[in-house]
Amino acid sequence: DGFISGVPILTHEEAALHRQHLENAEKVFGGSLHYVNKVHTALRSPLELATHPKLLDLVSSIIGPNILIYNTTFIIKEAMTPTFVSWHQDLTYWGLNGGDQVSAWLALSNADERSGCMEMIPGSHQWGEQAQVTGDDPDNVLLQSQTIKAVDESQAVVCALTPGEVSLHHGWTVHSSRPNKSTDRRIGLNIQYITPDMRQEKVDSDSALLVRGEDHFRFYGQDTPATDYRLSPKAAQRLRKATTEYQRIAGS
Repeated sequence: DGFISGVPILTHEEAALHRQHLENAEKVFGGSLHYVNKVHTALRSPLELATHPKLLDLVSSIIGPNILIYNTTFIIKEAMTPTFVSWHQDLTYWGLNGGDQVSAWLALSNADERSGCMEMIPGSHQWGEQAQVTGDDPDNVLLQSQTIKAVDESQAVVCALTPGEVSLHHGWTVHSSRPNKSTDRRIGLNIQYITPDMRQEKVDSDSALLVRGEDHFRFYGQDTPATDYRLSPKAAQRLRKATTEYQRIAGS
């Protein structure tokens, strides 16, 4: 199908603790950490989530024993807001060659139809790259409002998650999500895993973090894993810089 959903990784209590770490960090950051990139290099909590043994075992069963974290970012829809994610494919704009990749979406709050959980088109990862129209819709979460127009939404599968559950999907799987009509924030940590032989083709240098196995290719600079659960002002500045760099690559 190109995705799996509803796999338990954390207890509800563990998910609540990681949500607290996130929201404490947002107070230091001065606003939402929504779509801020490489958060595992500045905060211990997302690093622990991205390297959770249960999650890495799942990823390894899909792409093999050698795993890099390419990026981590919180994707947050505030309560009762119109923000949405249009139908798209991830691998279109990352600049990575090959297909040995999987994205994880780990829920830290309830993610159901009312709060705007993800929806997937089964088998769409086998279609190859689809044409995507870019735009500048302020309510579209995506960097370029990129949208695949010809999607049969009657085929979509709703991937509802409770706090602590994860879904995984391939970078060519067509997916989207609707606005959050609930009274709580919809919070998930998105983690992009790749194999070390996936080369960056848009720019001459990029970075990743080896979290399991070996890297015989050395295509990427080594990201530094976070050690502190609290966000320091210096680390917040690094996150802003990392986000600018990611957007430069993905938006080119």
